[in-house]
Amino acid sequence: MKVTESLPGGFLWGAVKAGIKASGNTDLAACLVEGVAQGAAMFTSNQVVAAPVTIGRRHMASTSGRVGMVLVNAGNANCATGQAGIEACEKTCIAAAETFGCIFDEVFPSSTGIIGVPFPADKVVAALPELKASLGSTDTHAESFARAIMTTDTRMKVAQAEFTVGNAVVRIFGAAKGAGMIHPRLGAPVAPHATMLVYLFTDIEADSAQLRELLPSAVDKSFNSISIDGDTSTNDTVLLLASGASGIRLSAETQESFAAALAEVCNRLAYAIVDDGEGVTHVVTLDISGARSEYEAKQVAKAIAHSPLCKTAWSSADPNWGRLMAAAGYSGVEFDPEAVTVKIGAESIFENGMRSPAFDEARAHKIMQQRDYTISLDLGQGTAKCRFVTCDLTAEYVRINADYST
Repeated sequence: MKVTESLPGGFLWGAVKAGIKASGNTDLAACLVEGVAQGAAMFTSNQVVAAPVTIGRRHMASTSGRVGMVLVNAGNANCATGQAGIEACEKTCIAAAETFGCIFDEVFPSSTGIIGVPFPADKVVAALPELKASLGSTDTHAESFARAIMTTDTRMKVAQAEFTVGNAVVRIFGAAKGAGMIHPRLGAPVAPHATMLVYLFTDIEADSAQLRELLPSAVDKSFNSISIDGDTSTNDTVLLLASGASGIRLSAETQESFAAALAEVCNRLAYAIVDDGEGVTHVVTLDISGARSEYEAKQVAKAIAHSPLCKTAWSSADPNWGRLMAAAGYSGVEFDPEAVTVKIGAESIFENGMRSPAFDEARAHKIMQQRDYTISLDLGQGTAKCRFVTCDLTAEYVRINADYST
């Protein structure tokens, strides 16, 4: 992925090396709004949350969604660090506000990295002048932001979309990180150590209430519908900011186009996270249909996606449909097994409560050798459905996470 020059107006991006990552790579990123943006955020539903999530929630509430800048560090999650972690986060927000010329509670903080290690606030503060000097509005600047927030990611994750209104263009740019500890369960505002962070920038003119209304639907169909390993991070965050620089207002006339563009960016970023998952060799899309409700369809998808037996079978392209049915059976969703049909790609696998007469193991195995394929499961009960993107479980995932903190 690369960033094109067609970026939303009203934002400046940059990144520097603050000395937080052991690798010595860039690890402190910022996005400065040229003015003040209206924003909406969704955070992890984990009961254990990082200091920047606590402060981010507090700032979004106190400013009614106004954001002047985003400050992100990688290499330290600032989670399970007690009151000292909260104070360290506050310290960096105050220092950033003084350096970048905004109000301290209009600074939106995020952190990703290892849990339980004291947060090096002094390193962040010391790097802020250089970070300010690094800011710019080009594709290179946006890419520097996207790269600096990476941890175990092997490549940056970005996506863009736009639509026209008369002679004007509305643009959306999204940057994300995440490769492990990925099973986002994001809610509305109110071991291995990785995180999903997503930042969505648009130049449409909108107020925070409008963005809060649109964001959950886009998130539910994308980031809340993926899983790498079933672990929900303490730091998961999705932030949507609108600068208003396009001069186009989010209205009844533009809402459908904006929602479609937002969904496109979110879906592409969500897929990219799974595709770059730790040790991933196969990306599997679970197409669950015939459910009584979308909630029940997703329950079945999650049971399959989180089954170690299913995931290890996928790693070797083993069409073991019994594992799929067993996982669906313990999902908590009631259904009649004889009404269920299962396909791997276009290959019929299961029907009428038993192996399909058309099942060809060699053909199914060939489909599963592809990097990307779909497993379709129809519960035969209703019209609700869901699409859930997940992956295999490999020895490389175990190696990465067994050695993460050492």
